[in-house]
Amino acid sequence: MAEQKYDASSITVLEGLEAVRRRPGMYIGSIGSRGLNHLIYEIVDNSVDEHLAGACTEIHVTLEADGSCTVKDNGRGIPVEMHRKGVTAERIVLTTLHAGGKFDHNSYKTSGGLHGVGSSVVNALSARMNVTICRGGYIYRDSYEKGKPTGKLVGGLLPACGKTREHGTTINFLPDDTIFEKTRFKEDWLKARLHELAYLNPKLTLFYEDKREGEEEKAVYREPEGITAYVKEISKGKEAVCDPIAFKGESDGIEVEGVIRFVNEFEENILGFCNNIATQEGGTHLVGFKTRFTQLINSYARELGILKEKDTNFTGADTRNGMIAVISIKHPDPVFEGQTKTKLASQDAVRAVANVTGDELTLFFDRNVEILRNIIGCAEKSAKIRKSAEKAKTSMLVKPKFSFDSNGKLANCESRDPAKCEIFIVEGDSAGGSAKSGRNREFQAILPIRGKILNVEKASMDKVLANAEIKTMINAFGCGFSEGYGNDFDISKLRYDKIILMTDADVDGSHIDTLLLTFFYRFMPDLIREGHVYIAMPPLYKVVPKRGEGQYLYDDHALEQYRKTHKGEFTLQRYKGLGEMDPEQLWETTLCPETRMLKRVEIEDSHVASEVTEMLMGSDVPPRRTFIHDHADEAEIDA
Repeated sequence: MAEQKYDASSITVLEGLEAVRRRPGMYIGSIGSRGLNHLIYEIVDNSVDEHLAGACTEIHVTLEADGSCTVKDNGRGIPVEMHRKGVTAERIVLTTLHAGGKFDHNSYKTSGGLHGVGSSVVNALSARMNVTICRGGYIYRDSYEKGKPTGKLVGGLLPACGKTREHGTTINFLPDDTIFEKTRFKEDWLKARLHELAYLNPKLTLFYEDKREGEEEKAVYREPEGITAYVKEISKGKEAVCDPIAFKGESDGIEVEGVIRFVNEFEENILGFCNNIATQEGGTHLVGFKTRFTQLINSYARELGILKEKDTNFTGADTRNGMIAVISIKHPDPVFEGQTKTKLASQDAVRAVANVTGDELTLFFDRNVEILRNIIGCAEKSAKIRKSAEKAKTSMLVKPKFSFDSNGKLANCESRDPAKCEIFIVEGDSAGGSAKSGRNREFQAILPIRGKILNVEKASMDKVLANAEIKTMINAFGCGFSEGYGNDFDISKLRYDKIILMTDADVDGSHIDTLLLTFFYRFMPDLIREGHVYIAMPPLYKVVPKRGEGQYLYDDHALEQYRKTHKGEFTLQRYKGLGEMDPEQLWETTLCPETRMLKRVEIEDSHVASEVTEMLMGSDVPPRRTFIHDHADEAEIDA
């Protein structure tokens, strides 16, 4: 083979915002719905930063009828004066990565958009962007297409196009459909984020409007009680052990605010925020809070004689059993892991949050001993059940062999490199047999399950551990599991990079997927958070024309399109289940990495996900009926 030429001419330099358009996932996480909505969040975050600077009280977010989004605030307005680079500062902000007023701490004490790439990235990924700035009594306008300016400057400056008494910035942008898989914003995600911002900023009012056809809606979000109201909302409908406990303070220049509440349920729901950004993967601020809270409860438990000298300390999970909390910090110079800011990495946040938590909660508990005793009672209950669960695990879970589990159902792969391996959880022995025959034994494992597994949302721990299908999955994955009162989950021990649910394309198959995802979400949430869980997409049809090759169609829409474009007769085969496919067909359509389609399962909002899971899979019927009725038009019914 001829040697590839590699010299100076091989080096590519991406100018301006071209790097963003070439690799959008590096900046917004994905090009799916999550990344699409992230565009709005970046612009809204800039407006919220104006509020944190004391210059903005209202933010208006509008989903326009043409598919674009408009974000308007009454802040100071993006500067339009001449920048030292010889062009208006507004152009610098919207066309240059790492350019903004958030790096020197003079214009903003704290902000969420510290990377300085938010608005310019949105500009780069938009088919068009229009900007209106009201500043110093004048109106200025500019426009862009795919990140490139189309507005005219005069002497490097934006000419004023009118006078006004208003102040602030209005940005309208239309996502580029050549980049995003879908360009329809998810209104539920957006409303949840706006409401979240209202909780975090009690003096800010956010207005939402949807002008899209068939979706017309208006809402106003204002929460004067702040995160106390947030904790009340999360704990609504649960039996409370205590009222919300609020605390706040400052340490090392970092402002810390928290609210905790305990409910009589085995759960832990702690939400973390830094400069209004939801840190869904946690981070150092939550480490500081959890560590200090555990120390505090153990210290009080011994002081009150609840823990004797011979007793071991409560674990961290014990002390947080039943806890619902929101921890929010304002950091002047935070460090995040990644542009999407899902995890805080600032080490000084550990000490700051621990100091404020220790000082403020000590004052509260010293004055409210009965509340303290009730909270310690939750830890006692957790420790008792944890010890029982540990005994149950020891007696019920058999250490598996690598090739086969104890009942021989798992057909494992030959490779022992987790990065290369994947496991298919297959519905039924018939489909399991075809999958075992059709797979690539080198890296694909097959685990057949019988029908619908236990609904863990309604089951007690002993029943969960006694369920044969669940035990088999825990043993096969090899990474243990976590639960509200115990945690031996270690994702580094996971044997498979991909866990793929492969069920029939019907209502029963969807129900099995739901039960499996509920189990993963409650007992192995990091499998989903770290992108290891997928859903296979087997075809619904195979069409074979009289002339030419047959092809597989994956949904009714594809069949409808085929009928419109295909001329001549053809035979149609409808697959009612995976078991109807022979091993070769199953490999070609569903198993082969080069031809198959997979859906990766993601968590957009932990609070919303937990709430919806509890509603749909729990025992309370009326909320489930209401949810189904409200979302009936979104359902995909299998004919």
